Amino acid sequence: MTAVTESVVEDAALAWLESLGYAIKHGPEIAPGELFAERGDYGQVILATPLREALTRLNPALPAEAIDDAFRKINRLEGATLGARNRTFHRLLVDGVTVEYRADGAIRGAQARLIDFKHLDNNDWLAVNQFTVVENKHNRRPDVVIFINGLPLGVIELKNAADEGATIWDAYGTRISSCRLTRPKFILCSLTTRRC
Repeated sequence: MTAVTESVVEDAALAWLESLGYAIKHGPEIAPGELFAERGDYGQVILATPLREALTRLNPALPAEAIDDAFRKINRLEGATLGARNRTFHRLLVDGVTVEYRADGAIRGAQARLIDFKHLDNNDWLAVNQFTVVENKHNRRPDVVIFINGLPLGVIELKNAADEGATIWDAYGTRISSCRLTRPKFILCSLTTRRC
């Protein structure tokens, strides 16, 4: 009988996500410095190219200036605390990013959508395994990160269900204050908002 290891469960999770329509990529293949790199360094968690493509696709009436403004705002969230930045990100995700641009000699404003909630097939769905993130000299490598339009909106951390002591603290240390574990020991958190 073959032992069920974390990698077997990870592969099964990726296969399941692929059957749901997610594109699958492997973290080491898209890591900084690789041929198919999706980001410039390990500190970046947003995939710039898919985000820019989604902003352009979902907001066809907006000029490049407005798309650049939205991209800049999502990469530099306002807020002095992590909680404030979480609220800002949630507002931008749900309501869109307020942008300004010049048109016909006047300043115009609009909301740039990050996700198409009405037509889900208009979004770019991606699952990446072993996606390394370095923050404050701490390496994190979640088992699977879920991206929608280049935004990391979920993390699946698989732990050995037979190990009753397996917790999120083992995977991420004590920096995450609370998470909800669901069977079979899947730990779901967001890299972007650091909330579970």
